[in-house]
Amino acid sequence: MLPIYLASSSPRRRMLLAQLGLPFSVIVPKVEEETVDGLPCARLVEELAYKKALAVEGAVARGIIVAADTVVVCRGKVLGKPSGEAEAREMLRLLSGCVHEVYTGLAVLEKPAGRRVLAHERTEVKFRALSEEEIARYVATGEPMDKAGAYAAQGLGAIFIEGIKGCYFNVVGLPVARLAAVLREFGVDPLEYRTGGAAGE
Repeated sequence: MLPIYLASSSPRRRMLLAQLGLPFSVIVPKVEEETVDGLPCARLVEELAYKKALAVEGAVARGIIVAADTVVVCRGKVLGKPSGEAEAREMLRLLSGCVHEVYTGLAVLEKPAGRRVLAHERTEVKFRALSEEEIARYVATGEPMDKAGAYAAQGLGAIFIEGIKGCYFNVVGLPVARLAAVLREFGVDPLEYRTGGAAGE
């Protein structure tokens, strides 16, 4: 099996990839956090993930690079990570009482073959109505500050969620089932690896 490299600084993505039981190394990409106006959300997250993968490919001579990027979309507005507490509060006010969408793009590259696959996952999340006091207290915890949409579904932000339609892991930041399907296109099957089918390759 080719070595796997995760192009991410996110501890959540590291945790989720580790659940597949595949050995991997982490290379943190040096890219600017940004959103690009005018692109459909599915294409946007794929392009942002691809940019992260390209940022680390020079450090990989042989292997499979995995990168991901997540955005939240509410009322037509794309929400990345908040720049500060004021923007975090603004994002949470926007999400309050609404159904929003979470998109995560995946980019998987193989070196030196040059193969690439881009994919994405979409999940709907319903927030209950939030009071100004709740928003202020949640922002004060610091949890929203490095999260797309200013909340963590796997953390304290879970108390705001009334329902999820689609992949939960996508909301956390890495759609595990979709990633496993893409990895199989590169000859990497987590089930085979865990049961020894790929041990001698």
